[in-house]
Amino acid sequence: FMIASLLTLTLMFADSKAATIHELAKQGPKAIPQLEVYLNEEDPPLRDEAVKAIAELGTSASLAPLIKATADKDADVQIHAIDGLVNFYLPGYIKTGLSGAVAKLGTSIKSRFAEVNDQVIDGYVQVRPDVIQAIGRVARDGASNDARALAARALGILRADSALPDLKEALTTKDSTVLYETLKAFEKIRDPKAAPYFSYLLKDMNDKVQSMAIETAGVLGSRDSLPTLREVLQFSRDAKIQRAALSAIGKIPDPSSRYLYDHYLNDKDPYLRGDAAEGYARLKDPNDLQKMERAYADEKKPVAKLGFAFAAVDLGRLDLGPDTPLSYLISQLKSKFYSGVSQGYLVELLRDQKVREAVYPALRDAKKEEKIQLAQIFGVSGQADTVKYLEVLEADPSGEVQNEANTAMRTLKSRIEH
Repeated sequence: FMIASLLTLTLMFADSKAATIHELAKQGPKAIPQLEVYLNEEDPPLRDEAVKAIAELGTSASLAPLIKATADKDADVQIHAIDGLVNFYLPGYIKTGLSGAVAKLGTSIKSRFAEVNDQVIDGYVQVRPDVIQAIGRVARDGASNDARALAARALGILRADSALPDLKEALTTKDSTVLYETLKAFEKIRDPKAAPYFSYLLKDMNDKVQSMAIETAGVLGSRDSLPTLREVLQFSRDAKIQRAALSAIGKIPDPSSRYLYDHYLNDKDPYLRGDAAEGYARLKDPNDLQKMERAYADEKKPVAKLGFAFAAVDLGRLDLGPDTPLSYLISQLKSKFYSGVSQGYLVELLRDQKVREAVYPALRDAKKEEKIQLAQIFGVSGQADTVKYLEVLEADPSGEVQNEANTAMRTLKSRIEH
């Protein structure tokens, strides 16, 4: 009876403290010092409540206590602290991130890792080094695999190139989720130095990890990976792995890969046809242009047609007439299914001034969705010549276009001024 009574009192006391935390949070940022005191509680759920409250406040004053909380021994506290740190640099993440989704939907964190992970901070955003260091420590040695995986994801979102040693250490695990999120972080950070860290995963037994390793090797342009990628393409019987391998090979320009593009140019799989087209494009051989134009004209499947359009533009076809390759790429920016593919191709193409100059006139008749995505592309791939066109979009009648153009302008100026 006495033990039961003590337990009841303890729970009541904990509930009282939790209620106090919630009341303090209503006072706003000025309550952060008082909330931080609860990070020293013995009861992990109370520390977790304090962290969530501090994270929700989302001001610069939240950063120091959240950094402190990443060193907590409880995985949930670490997870919510990381969510709060990322949320400061990517507002809204705390609602859409893993822990936010778990709280809202009651699903497990593990299941949320399966969702699309394409978030990154804008190029002009600068992250404090101590934030990167704190999250890096969790990626390397977090309280659970979920915490380590979430930390790896956060480092990718924050494009934390200084955390490459921590991410390299994170690869020592056998947990497939941590491996996958670490590989995705390498892909977002885009530092070629990371490629040797994960070369052994190009043949991993887990299809998801192997596919991510292959994709990342291609994005990083890992020439040393080419022999393994060709071997995987030749011997794999998994269509998704084959597609990933040919796509990665196509991102690493090498004339010795031409025989593969010739082989898959007319494959029954439209994804492989599109991947072959990318390979031709990046070889930069103008003699391939007519072949790509014919393939573009004959192709019926959008995923392959986009690849042939990309290749034709990259090899010099820059006119904007009806159903030309460049017009097709722009029109697909408003496609429900293929806008991401088209945007990726245009991001690469518009790094070339000749292509940018060919695209600028399209703004005159572009749809709202096209303008929004072109603004994003201009921010990532534009140069000084792009500024006046973003200024036009900043004055667009659509508020959505204006907002995207404003963000793109900040990203562009940050890039060209540094």
